[in-house]
Amino acid sequence: MSSKAVTFNAVAASGMSDRQLRLIRNTVATDCNNDEFELFIEIARSKGLDPFSRQILPLVFGKDKPKKRRMSIVFGIDGLRTLAARSGDYRPDPDEPAFEYDQAQKDPILNPLGIVKATVRVYKQDSRGDWYPVTGVAYWDEFAPLKDEWAYSEQHGKDRPTGKKTLDTSGQWGKMPRVMLSKCAEAQALRRAWPETVGGLYEPSELDQARAVESADVSPVTAIEKLNASDRAKVVGGRAISFVFDPQGDLSAIPLGKIHDRLVEYIRDSGVAAKLEWFAKANRDSLNQYWAEDAAGCLDIKTMIETRIAELRIVDQDAESVA
Repeated sequence: MSSKAVTFNAVAASGMSDRQLRLIRNTVATDCNNDEFELFIEIARSKGLDPFSRQILPLVFGKDKPKKRRMSIVFGIDGLRTLAARSGDYRPDPDEPAFEYDQAQKDPILNPLGIVKATVRVYKQDSRGDWYPVTGVAYWDEFAPLKDEWAYSEQHGKDRPTGKKTLDTSGQWGKMPRVMLSKCAEAQALRRAWPETVGGLYEPSELDQARAVESADVSPVTAIEKLNASDRAKVVGGRAISFVFDPQGDLSAIPLGKIHDRLVEYIRDSGVAAKLEWFAKANRDSLNQYWAEDAAGCLDIKTMIETRIAELRIVDQDAESVA
C-alpha cells in the first residue's frame, strides 16, 4: 500500500467523507504516515475543529529519521479562539495588539523593526457576569525563528556556518513580524484564561523558533518550553513562574523561591473577595505549575485563598446587613 493511502480505522467516525479525508491527506497532512493521519483526524474530530480552515494542523518532525520521528498537533489562532468561544465566557479585545519597540535592537538581519514584545488581551467573564482582561505577552527574542547563517568558505570549498544568526524568512516572520508575534501573545492569553480548554495547545508560530533550532532528541513542544524557561531564567536569575496580580496589569515572572512569600503578601493585602476569586481563576495555570514544583507550598496558598475569601464574604454580609 502506498504511504499516501488513507486508512479508515479511527477516521471512520470523523463524519467526513472519503473525498474530504483524502483531500486533507493530500494538502494539510502531506507529511503524515497512516497512523499519524488517523491520530490527527481523531483529535480534530474530538476538538470539533476544521483542518480545511487550518484551525488544527499536524507538524511532523524528524521526517527522515524513523527512530526520532514525531508528530506535534498544533492549533491555528482561529482554532484556539473557537475553543475559547465555545466556553461561553470569551470576548476578544476590541483594541489592536500593543507593541514595544527599541531602536537599539533594530537589525536588518535579526529584527528588522526593532520589536521588543507584543501584548494582547482577551476578556473572560466571571461567575458574577463581570468581564476581566487576561494578558498575554510575547517577546521577540523568545519566539522569532533565528537560524544559523551560512556562507561560502574558500578554505572548505563549500557553504559553512558563519557562527552568526539570521531571521528565518522562509515563512511569514519576514513579511508579517507583528502578526506572527501577536499570535504568540494571544495564544498565551487564551491558555491563561481557559487552561482546561486550551491549556497545552500551541499555535504554529509559537513553534517556529523550535523548528529553527530543532533537536531530533527533543519534541517540538518540549523545545519551545525549554526555550521560554531558559529566557525567563536569564531575566529573573533563576527558574520562575509568571503571575498576573491586576486585571489591567501584565504578567510578572517570580523566581520559584520567592513565589510563596509574594502570594502570601498579596492574599493578606486583598480586601475584596471578588478580586481574590479573579486571581485564583486568572492564575489557574500558573498555580498548577507551582503545584508541580512545590505541592506543599501551593496547598498552603490554596488554603489561604479559600480562607481569606470566606473571611471577606463575612465582612461583606455584615456590611450589607448593617446597610
